[in-house]
Amino acid sequence: MQLSRALRGRQSRGWATRGLAALCLAALPALAGVLPEDRADLLYHRYQGGGITVQGPSILVQKRIGDHFAVNANYYQDMISSASIDVLLSASPYKETRTQKSVGAQYLHGKTTYSAGFIDSVEPDYKANTSYYSVSQDMFGDLTTVTLSYSRGWDQISRDIKVNGAIVNDPMFHQRADHRVYGLSISQILTRSLIGTLDYQFSSDQGYLASPYREIRYVDPNNPVGYSLAPQIYPGTRTMDAFSGSLKYYLPYRAALTGKYRFFSDSWGIVAHTLQVDYVQPVRHHWTLDGNIRYYRQGAASFFSDLFPYANYSNYMARDRELAAFHSITFGFEASYAFSIPRLTWIQKSTATLRFDRMMISYLDYHDALYSKFDPGAIKAGQEPLYSLDASIYQAYFSLWF
Repeated sequence: MQLSRALRGRQSRGWATRGLAALCLAALPALAGVLPEDRADLLYHRYQGGGITVQGPSILVQKRIGDHFAVNANYYQDMISSASIDVLLSASPYKETRTQKSVGAQYLHGKTTYSAGFIDSVEPDYKANTSYYSVSQDMFGDLTTVTLSYSRGWDQISRDIKVNGAIVNDPMFHQRADHRVYGLSISQILTRSLIGTLDYQFSSDQGYLASPYREIRYVDPNNPVGYSLAPQIYPGTRTMDAFSGSLKYYLPYRAALTGKYRFFSDSWGIVAHTLQVDYVQPVRHHWTLDGNIRYYRQGAASFFSDLFPYANYSNYMARDRELAAFHSITFGFEASYAFSIPRLTWIQKSTATLRFDRMMISYLDYHDALYSKFDPGAIKAGQEPLYSLDASIYQAYFSLWF
């Protein structure tokens, strides 16, 4: 038996998770005391970069039931294909499909909104279930909104292998991971044109937190390429803190300018900073344009190395590029057009939206090992060029309010 492919999870699954999170947040009320509107969204998304393509549809429906209840449901699918640097280094390209379903509900009682939901995600070698809860309260004349949130996740991790030409789950590999996230958010109307928000999030992970496919490399003089590969070894626990703040200013000509900052740190030694500026401008009666720029920078995990000096160098070892030091910049543009549908009087409003994001990532301590793998005589291991990637993210969605 042999491993059939390398990359799983964080890079490909990361964009899918962000997309789902955006849809779930859209289903929740923006402020306590207000239930979400009756709405349906149909989305198509595509991520392409670094040898990875993730694409698929999503459908979100949310509906009020009387004056105090609202429900929502979401179906989300990713079709993933990968020939990334991780895959080409140690295994073969792969394709798979991930399907995710979620349901949620909100209950409005006075100025308090209670929310709860459940997310089920299934792919061939990874199953994840997540429940989430929140309570929001308006106070001080509805100028302040305080939100407490909690989510709990249970993951079941398996590993695909190739047996007699067929891809099957390894019967000897079964792992679990648990995730808990606690959140506190305060939104404050500061003036008639300015809104501020402060957020704090504490996360705790426990269990199998590595990837069964990714591998480290270590110096091996007996190997013609100068190194050999070995499985990653991660700690069994991880805690994370994230602080963020934003200011949204409404300009006199119907536009809005938003600035955001986020600080992140964890028990693995990673420290990260995010800066983002967003500008929204309505144009006449039908168009709304949105442009944003985002800068992100992080340091490496304490047990990360691009090339370890020898096998079994330390208790924990990783060469996952998401644990490396890197910085990225993302430019985004969105155009939305509002229109009516003749003869369908039950539809109050409809919009069609196109969005494009361009992300450029530069790694500071993660090298392109393919140079030494395919041409070992020209360059030594550990002296390859630093790796970088550009990615494009496309979204097209159609929304109906009824």
